[in-house]
Amino acid sequence: MIGDKKIALITGAGSGIGRAVAYALDQQGWTLVLAGRRLENLQGTAEMCEGKEAMAVACDITSAEGVRSLFRQIEVHFGRLDLLFNNAGINAPYVPLEELSLEVWQRVVDTNLTGAFLCTQEAFRLMKKQQPAGGRIINNGSISAHVPRPLSIAYTATKHAVTGLTKSTSLDGRRYGITCGQIDVGNAATAMTQKMSSGVLQADGTIKPEPTMDMADVGRAVAYMAGLPADTNIPFMTIMANGMPYMGRG
Repeated sequence: MIGDKKIALITGAGSGIGRAVAYALDQQGWTLVLAGRRLENLQGTAEMCEGKEAMAVACDITSAEGVRSLFRQIEVHFGRLDLLFNNAGINAPYVPLEELSLEVWQRVVDTNLTGAFLCTQEAFRLMKKQQPAGGRIINNGSISAHVPRPLSIAYTATKHAVTGLTKSTSLDGRRYGITCGQIDVGNAATAMTQKMSSGVLQADGTIKPEPTMDMADVGRAVAYMAGLPADTNIPFMTIMANGMPYMGRG
């Protein structure tokens, strides 16, 4: 914390939900560290925010050394970290399970699960030693952390695993004042969900359009979770487009 400013790291901050969360946190006065693969996209996010202290860092979260370098920069520049939003993630092509290549499977696992673990590990190291100690980690799960879509085994498996990461992080962080929760988002209007309006494969084999929701509402939800006092946690929040088939039987 610098004065009354709290420091937040957002991965995958160059677009989509990461950008929406950055904007929402900026509105609440957080100082932002924006991480992602493409520096120009991160700079675009920084320009959208009103705060003048956003730091953009190009980082591949699948690289242990890259993540260590990111956290070294945070420690040197700010001296602490109050929030990590593990948001970076990728999907795989919708192909039959038996046709999914090991290379694609590993890329999804490395980004969605291992990347989140590496960032969590470095956040723990910093949050335990900073003064005052403690902080908050929020993981971006998904409706896919609860139920799969057809032909989505890699994405679904990693998002179920993120739930385990959240639970273990929450338990292991208790003694250090490190809180961990998860937001499970359904059909936010991002580049990943553009096809929803024209129709996507359903469990019964039909193709149907699905409703989407404004990313800004996801941003505000994460900002609410982030702003809770240290003695309060939302372990899991589900936020979804009203009318999407999550509550149906498929």
